[in-house]
Amino acid sequence: DMMKIMPAVREQAVLDGNVPAELQDMLKNVAEYGNPMGESARKRVKWMRKFEEPVRDLSKENDPQPVDVLWYVSDYFSYHNRGNDAAKAMVRVFNRLGIDYGILGKEEKCDGDSQRLVGESGLFEELAEHNGAQFEKYEHNKLVVSDPHAYNAFKNFYPKVTKREYNVQHYTQFLAEHVNNLKTLMKRSYSKKVTFHDPCYLGRHNGEYNAPRTLINAIPGIDFMEMFRCKEQGYCCGGGGGGMWLDGLVADHTSERLSENRVKEAIEVGAEVLAVCCPYEVSRFEDAVKSTDNDGKLAVIDIIEIIDYSMGTGETIENV
Repeated sequence: DMMKIMPAVREQAVLDGNVPAELQDMLKNVAEYGNPMGESARKRVKWMRKFEEPVRDLSKENDPQPVDVLWYVSDYFSYHNRGNDAAKAMVRVFNRLGIDYGILGKEEKCDGDSQRLVGESGLFEELAEHNGAQFEKYEHNKLVVSDPHAYNAFKNFYPKVTKREYNVQHYTQFLAEHVNNLKTLMKRSYSKKVTFHDPCYLGRHNGEYNAPRTLINAIPGIDFMEMFRCKEQGYCCGGGGGGMWLDGLVADHTSERLSENRVKEAIEVGAEVLAVCCPYEVSRFEDAVKSTDNDGKLAVIDIIEIIDYSMGTGETIENV
C-alpha cells in the first residue's frame, strides 16, 4: 500500500541523513522567507496588482475592522501562476456572494504542515506561533483556507502549539454552505465530463468528502463521474507531506509516480477535466498529464475556477 510505504521511505531517508537537496532548499526557504519558493513576503500580494477586484489586505489597514471571514490564501495561491488564477477566481466568487472577508497580506506565512510531516517540528512551531498571532490580531468569525494542508494544520496541530482552537473551514466547506446562492449566480453552462480527486488532507485525514461534490454537482451542465478509487478508497497525488520536494527520492522506489497513475485513471473513466481543490495538485497533475503523453486530453482545474467561469466572470478557463 503506497500510503504506508511513502512516509516510511521518507522517514528512513531523513533518519539516514539522506535529506534530498530539493527538500533541504525548501526547508531553508520556509525558515528564511516564510514560503517554500524563497520569495519575499512583499511578493505574497503581487498577484493582486493590476487586478480590479476589491480585496481587503488587513496588514495594510491602520485600524483593521473585524471581518466575518479571514481568508488564508496559502503559498501556492500567492506565488504560483496557476495558483494565482485560482486566487483571483476565489476573490471574484467571494465578491459576487457579498462575503465580508480580508487577507493577511505580507503577514501570512506558510502553514507548516508539510514541514511538520518531514520532521521539522521546531520550524512548524515557529510558523504556528507566527500565524496564530495573526489570527489573534485580526478579529474574525471564520478562518477559511484554500489549502487542505492548512486546514489540517490549523484544525489538528496549531491548537497544540497556540493553546487555541480555530473555527476553520476549507473553502469547499464554506462555499457548500452558500450553495443555494451559488446556484442562482451560476448561469453559464459548463458541459464537460469532469472527475474529482479527493485531496488526502481533506478526505482521508479529515473525513470531508461531501463539500467538494456538493459544489461540483451544483455547476450547471456538468457531467460528473467518479474515478474507480474515490472517497475513502481515494488515492494520493504524491504531493502532500513533503512529497512535493521528494520526487527524486521517490522515483528510486516506485516505477510510476502516484500523480501519473491518477491521471491515467481519470482518462480511463472518460473525463475531460480533472477537478481539484488543493493548490499543490494543479501543477502536479498538469506535469503528470504531460509525462504520460496525454497533453490536450485532460485539463486540471481547481473547482473554484469552474464556479467562477460558471458565474460568467472567469477568464481563466475560457479555452478549456
